[in-house]
Amino acid sequence: MASQDVKLLGFWVSPFSRRVEWALKLKGVDYEYVEEDIFNKSPLLLQLNPVHKKVPVLVHDQKVVAESYVILEYIDETWKQSPLLPQDPYERAKARFWARFGEEKLLEPAWSAVCSQGEEKEKAVKSAIEAMEKIEEEIKGKKFFGGESIGYLDIALGWISYWLPVWDEVIGSMQIFDPRTFPATTSWMNDFLNHPIIKDNIPPRHKMFLYCQDRSKVLSSVPPSSVP
Repeated sequence: MASQDVKLLGFWVSPFSRRVEWALKLKGVDYEYVEEDIFNKSPLLLQLNPVHKKVPVLVHDQKVVAESYVILEYIDETWKQSPLLPQDPYERAKARFWARFGEEKLLEPAWSAVCSQGEEKEKAVKSAIEAMEKIEEEIKGKKFFGGESIGYLDIALGWISYWLPVWDEVIGSMQIFDPRTFPATTSWMNDFLNHPIIKDNIPPRHKMFLYCQDRSKVLSSVPPSSVP
């Protein structure tokens, strides 16, 4: 497929953008990538995604699809090669459930821990660890969530393998992910990151750390004038 048929608007450090890139590359779909400045959003992004005004946005033959999970399913249904979602309806439902669980119960509190202080940070770390415990149970005995090859849920939770350790480094004094506590997840992380498509499509770690560290400082600081 010619790259002009498929365009992806993304942001280099966004795990949501990366999961769409992983899906396209696993499917062998050529695409044009457009880097967005999310702090100075382009007229194109605002035009294509006027509802959320966020990346990622996929454009395929002038059809616009937004929201990473919606995009993943669109990709899977449009390009049939290398299926991402399981064929069995129950297994598909489970994959969607755990993808949503990872977003709401792990990603959101983990990022909150990066961007907060004190009691709020402690509460967020605790919530994230509890979610990790459940994900550990789900991956036990498996190479990938999708079986012997990377599937939808691996892509959905792929940020855990790379983003979460960096966030832990930024958090500093408290840690969400301890490899000794989560050996099955650690094994999955290594297999996931060693996949040639994944390892060639992740942000530079040091650059990502500096970005997250900067966002942590900005988002966790409250100007004295704004305190009631």
